[in-house]
Amino acid sequence: MSSSATPATPELTVVHLVRHGEVHNPDGVLYGRRDGYHLSELGRQMADRVADHLKGRDIAYVVSSPLERAQETAEPIAKVHGLDLATDARLLEAENVFEGKTFGVGDGALRKPGNWKHLTNPFKPSWGEPYVEQVVRMMSALEAARDAARGREAVAVSHQLPIWIVRSFAEKRRLWHDPRRRQCTLASMTSFTFQGDKLVSVGYSEPARDLVPAHLLAGAKPVKGASKAFGA
Repeated sequence: MSSSATPATPELTVVHLVRHGEVHNPDGVLYGRRDGYHLSELGRQMADRVADHLKGRDIAYVVSSPLERAQETAEPIAKVHGLDLATDARLLEAENVFEGKTFGVGDGALRKPGNWKHLTNPFKPSWGEPYVEQVVRMMSALEAARDAARGREAVAVSHQLPIWIVRSFAEKRRLWHDPRRRQCTLASMTSFTFQGDKLVSVGYSEPARDLVPAHLLAGAKPVKGASKAFGA
């Protein structure tokens, strides 16, 4: 007689993609990948809230985009778990030709002829880093974080658009979209669960929702003259 052993179920690993907290940006600049944009006081409260929310989780690895606002969001999370903060350039904000300009509700940017050439193809998009390229680098960063925390949990702090795009890819949605409909508010967590190397689920939560100004929540109608959170 022979016996066959039951194959072991691959371990579960969770990677939480966290969007950074609110940035001090009184001029409403689309800051993109520019240096020098730090969390506001409210943003630091958001970062502390996320750290407190994750305090009881089995976090083995914390990594961040190199930009200051992401690093400052990740630092309290790493500190709570006694971990060094790693940096991964693949978690960077998406490139955008409008970086450094004000480009918001009511500022007339869409009426400037010099900008029209950048608005010809929303499917790519023509104004910045192609969505497909964002998927490639973000999936690579997710897999690296997964490998660093096998069987446990990892936190990767990034930016709104790359997080939304990689989530859309994982959930088999089209990549082009209405930016107002992104479900990725400040200090939110988009959590990817892997069984072994296979992605098996995606979840979303907002540990600091009560701290986020109402007009910056997902699906909110833009308000002219309200505080802006460009970049992301």
